[in-house]
Amino acid sequence: MPKVTYIQPDGLSRTVDVKEGASLMEGAVTHGVEGIVAICGGACACGTCQVYVEPPWLALTGARTTDEAELLEFAEHPAANLRLACQIPATTALDGIVVRVAKHQH
Repeated sequence: MPKVTYIQPDGLSRTVDVKEGASLMEGAVTHGVEGIVAICGGACACGTCQVYVEPPWLALTGARTTDEAELLEFAEHPAANLRLACQIPATTALDGIVVRVAKHQH
């Protein structure tokens, strides 16, 4: 299972195993990672699973979908590496990925 490290806004990190094919959001919810609210359950409709993908991993996560890009237009702290964790599937290529949980989400 790919290992994913979630870094909280306060700097604390937590590394968990995420089932291959599950989204990084699903992995966070399964393991009780704080800050990943996932109100819509992964339907790319709410924006409450925002994470900043650490630069070395960004290219491996693929491009934002149109729906994801539209939701992130309204992000409180936009950045090129801001993604929705529900849109990033855990794969063996992402084993060891590091993401930072966004501080404020609406």
